Amino acid sequence: MLTDALHFFAATDVGNVREHNEDNFLVDKKLSLFVVADGMGGHAAGEVASAIAVRTVHEEIKRERELLADFMAGARGSARVTNKDILALMEHAVLRACARIHEEAQADAEKRGMGTTLSALIVLGARGFIAHVGDSRIYLARGGSVQQVTEDHTVYNELLKRGRLTREQVENIGHKNAITRAVGIYERVEVDTLMIEVLPGDQFLLASDGLTGYLETTEELLAYVGGDNSDDGDSVTKALVDLAKMRGGRDNITVVLVRLGGETNDNDERVKQLALKREVLGRMPLFSRLDDRELLRVMQSVEVRAYDDQQMVIREGDKGDELFIVLTGKVSISRDGEVLTRLGAGEHFGEMALIRAVPRSASATSDGGAQLIVIRRADVFEILRNEHEIAVKMLWQFLGVLADRLDQTSSELRHAKQELSASDVNEVTDGSIEIFPGIEGGAERGGSFFKR
Repeated sequence: MLTDALHFFAATDVGNVREHNEDNFLVDKKLSLFVVADGMGGHAAGEVASAIAVRTVHEEIKRERELLADFMAGARGSARVTNKDILALMEHAVLRACARIHEEAQADAEKRGMGTTLSALIVLGARGFIAHVGDSRIYLARGGSVQQVTEDHTVYNELLKRGRLTREQVENIGHKNAITRAVGIYERVEVDTLMIEVLPGDQFLLASDGLTGYLETTEELLAYVGGDNSDDGDSVTKALVDLAKMRGGRDNITVVLVRLGGETNDNDERVKQLALKREVLGRMPLFSRLDDRELLRVMQSVEVRAYDDQQMVIREGDKGDELFIVLTGKVSISRDGEVLTRLGAGEHFGEMALIRAVPRSASATSDGGAQLIVIRRADVFEILRNEHEIAVKMLWQFLGVLADRLDQTSSELRHAKQELSASDVNEVTDGSIEIFPGIEGGAERGGSFFKR
């Protein structure tokens, strides 16, 4: 189990300017829970807010140990607790922290308006679950690359997402780094949650903006977490703190590094399948415009199913609510018992089921065994409701898919019409048909009457 070989390293520093540290962090190896919070507010209220947030999230998740244990048991054969249940627990824990901070602020005038960012990670078997609010960040280092898996809730990022200003124009705006979401400012807050399939050798870096604010690019982190986990973790976290202080250190700096060990060879098949799943989804027109973080969001909502040779996937005439993408193997598409085509890796079918429940226009059968990525309509609608940026990109791409399908259908109809016209001409000129103009009103209607 991956968590048996999980290691963590942490460092926090007041920085070069601040008089006290308003950051807080938590590591609980037994729960495999890691949290970073960056508080804000006058009279040291930020420190209070971040402390309440970290403590409350810890308490709420620790209270549900049995749920976590059931999930781990489910990973070995039972399905009592799902990924969505764990994400719901993470969201609930952050919302409880938000309510408690808000209550504390309402009771003490000096603490009014205090709040905190919060980024939390819990690793359960082969899954990592994230809850996030604000501009602290979580990065994932895997296979020699690093990507930011959380989204900054800042004015700067919101303006860039809306596309109304260029990056250069946004740089000149005052208060561009102001955060748009925080835990505790109001009684409730919108929490981003994400599930990631984890692999041996993965590294997660949780950091407050005291570090991330000084990074010019994400790739800078490769020098620290881009290796094979052989570097001393304490040295890595210290070096990152020193980097932030060397570049100014105007804010508190907190870094938590989480490393997943284990034998990579034992998981080669899963490593390959995860990489292939990401590659296939990224090539599909519906998702081709999504960035890495957005693609991770989609990947948590899909399922991979294995089918034996000649096993029916969908049946013509049945109603369905799933889109299928061929991951490995081949699938035969047939109508009325006649094979129309065979689909290979990366090709998809059943996309109309994502829009409405209509009878399937053809049957699909596994040809020699296959693995298929399955996306349910309900999961797509959930993404569209909760992820507006992803929704816009996906809907535009889906319109493109429908337009291509319409063009193809129109082309087939034109071709069929041309063939039919050619057939009529051949029948007229082969001497087997007599033409009698005007009989039974044919000429009056501008047509002709054909009779064998």
